[in-house]
Amino acid sequence: MLRLITLLASLALASHLAAQKPNILWISCEDISAHLGCFDDPHAITPNLDKLASEGMRYTHAFTTAGVCAPCRSGIITGMYQTTLGTQHMRGHAQLPSEVVPFPTYLRKAGYYCTNNSKEDYQFATPKNVWDDSSRKGHWRNRENPDQPFFSVFNFTGCHESGIASASKYQDVTKDLDPSQRQDPDALTTFPPYYPETPDAREDWKRNYELITAMDAWAGDLIRQLKEDGLYENTIIMYWSDHGVGLPRAKRWLYDSGTRVPLIVRIPEALREKGQGTPGEITDQLVSSIDYGPSVLNLAGIEIPSHVQGRAFLGKNLGTPREFVFGARDRMDERYDIIRMARDKRFKYIRNYEPLKTYYQYMNTPEKGKTMADLRRLHEEGKLPPAAEYYFSPSKPVEELYDTWNDPHEIDNIAEDPKHAKTLKKLRQAHLDWVKRTRDTGLIAEPILVEREKKIGHRYGVLRQISDATFNNRLADIAVKASDGPKALPALLTGLKDPDAAIRYWGAVGVGNIGPAARKAESAIRMALDDESSVVRTAAARALCRLGQPKDALPVLVKELNVGEQWERLHAAIVLDEIDDMARPVVASMHKALEPREDLYANGKYVVRVINRALNQLEGTDRKVN
Repeated sequence: MLRLITLLASLALASHLAAQKPNILWISCEDISAHLGCFDDPHAITPNLDKLASEGMRYTHAFTTAGVCAPCRSGIITGMYQTTLGTQHMRGHAQLPSEVVPFPTYLRKAGYYCTNNSKEDYQFATPKNVWDDSSRKGHWRNRENPDQPFFSVFNFTGCHESGIASASKYQDVTKDLDPSQRQDPDALTTFPPYYPETPDAREDWKRNYELITAMDAWAGDLIRQLKEDGLYENTIIMYWSDHGVGLPRAKRWLYDSGTRVPLIVRIPEALREKGQGTPGEITDQLVSSIDYGPSVLNLAGIEIPSHVQGRAFLGKNLGTPREFVFGARDRMDERYDIIRMARDKRFKYIRNYEPLKTYYQYMNTPEKGKTMADLRRLHEEGKLPPAAEYYFSPSKPVEELYDTWNDPHEIDNIAEDPKHAKTLKKLRQAHLDWVKRTRDTGLIAEPILVEREKKIGHRYGVLRQISDATFNNRLADIAVKASDGPKALPALLTGLKDPDAAIRYWGAVGVGNIGPAARKAESAIRMALDDESSVVRTAAARALCRLGQPKDALPVLVKELNVGEQWERLHAAIVLDEIDDMARPVVASMHKALEPREDLYANGKYVVRVINRALNQLEGTDRKVN
């Protein structure tokens, strides 16, 4: 009888919990890939997350949409690609249209208490009705009604790249680790082949592990608080990282080292749908970071808005699982490098839209780390191993393809291997279809994008509120042709005559990419020096330099550098840096560009960084680039 009563009570509790809105806890961290014990890392010391994984599901194929925080966080909070919203450029600021709101807004309308502790960094102003509390004090414990369902986000900042680069931050974050939780840098067999075998680089890799162990303790404390409050069995827990490792060739990049993230989901038995959340289960289902928000809405029984691009992978009435995940890299602080990624469960495709740019463009923030310093030093000394030296190549292949099952570090580019031609074609097309379907605003040069945002109020509408129905497809097609070589020259010349500056820009860029073999385009390029668009004039000047004719190009670049607005100056500065000795006749004008400008914000700082770097190369000086 007692057993029957206990069973009935248990069933009654399960029924009660199922009828309630589930509590949902997000435990997030920064700048780590799947270096956890539960993801079979032999060196990880992560007992709390390993325990959580044993009670939940591990997703081995979870990926973020960018290899850097702010662009992908804008996608996580909206369920939309950053390239659709116009939030793709690191340290940019976009406006959202009225119909696009962060998904906690819908939770609050459904009666949830929503807290964020405390990082936002969405690259747009957070509307007032998103959170009940977004601060370092945000906590489910602060809700007035203990029966009110909650959605609470906690973010650990200690494993950010600055925790590796800064000795003081590293020491502070890891101060409570005991000797058994420390790592021997020389014993770490997971040390990647694209890093130099130096004490400092191995120390950085060791710090990554120890910061993760400190994060694990923090996550364990949150789980303990849930249990103390009697909420563990009616709270769904999702643990994730915003992107990959905070080191070179990982953070900011679209390789798995920068985009693969750990994802663990624990769903209490009473709240599980059939086949979801089975304790200890491992799934290779493809998940994108833009899927997190829609999944939360679905778990809460809230209809997912039609404009949301993410797909729910948890809850009832799920759609078809993903065949691909996608990612994008755009401006990283002061450097542009337009790259797109499409990946299935096995193969990774990368399209380099600006292949003439080296992998390791000089950028202020990553240059602060010791691993990057050793990479540069050993490169200059000619002592890097081939896998590391490769990323100092003066240019990149237009296409990259990797078999991640047999080449997990993505070292062997098989894009030109005939055996994989079918896979290359499939992923190339998947990438292009995605660019067109999602209306990729990253293919519009930033100065043009900002200008058009001012006219319509938001970047989201730039490729939607246009009278020319063919424009989106034409933009995507010519952006691809700009890196297709001499065979694309007729299409590029047609593009130079297009009525839209965004198309003309890629026409000029493409001619410049071809270089001397595009000599017959010189007349059209000279005409483009007088284009009504600043960024087209700059692209034409670059092309003329690539054709070996810098004399008439330099005055255009100097003018844009000194009188241009906002990101127009940055485009000109980057070209002056790229053309090396051709810029010597205008060194004095480059010095003038370093003078303070009160009408500028972040890009003024970025212009200074790029010009200082260029002058250092031209004059053999050692000016501060930061």
